[in-house]
Amino acid sequence: MSRVINPENAGKLRNQHMRTAAELLRRLGQKSDVDAEARDMVATLIYCFREIEDGIEASMLAWEKRNYWNKVEQFRAQWTWLGIACARLEDLVRTNAWDQLPMQILPLLPHFVEITITKYTRNPETWAGAYDRLLAEFGRQGGA
Repeated sequence: MSRVINPENAGKLRNQHMRTAAELLRRLGQKSDVDAEARDMVATLIYCFREIEDGIEASMLAWEKRNYWNKVEQFRAQWTWLGIACARLEDLVRTNAWDQLPMQILPLLPHFVEITITKYTRNPETWAGAYDRLLAEFGRQGGA
């Protein structure tokens, strides 16, 4: 009997979301002001970070079941920046503090240095409407 391989594993999805986030950061860096599209991009960035975090948790659970404790701790340490960045961006959106956006984006850039973008592969439809969805989600949580 052959092994069943899941092509949509956590690592592959993490890489896809990191690529999307890298493109969003590049595009946000090219904007001179925070318009509706920039807000949608930030919301999509938050969604990407959440998905990456979910994948990280799934990977760590699988490793914990195999008692790979050192690997779990190393992996957790490698990705601690992600939850912090996501929380800061969510706070920025909730408080409508868009003037703080460059200061929140700048510390993220070193985490995306290894992702080379020679051509944009994500379409604007990828992030269209994400800001409104995020605000609606915050509203359900008692936020904004």
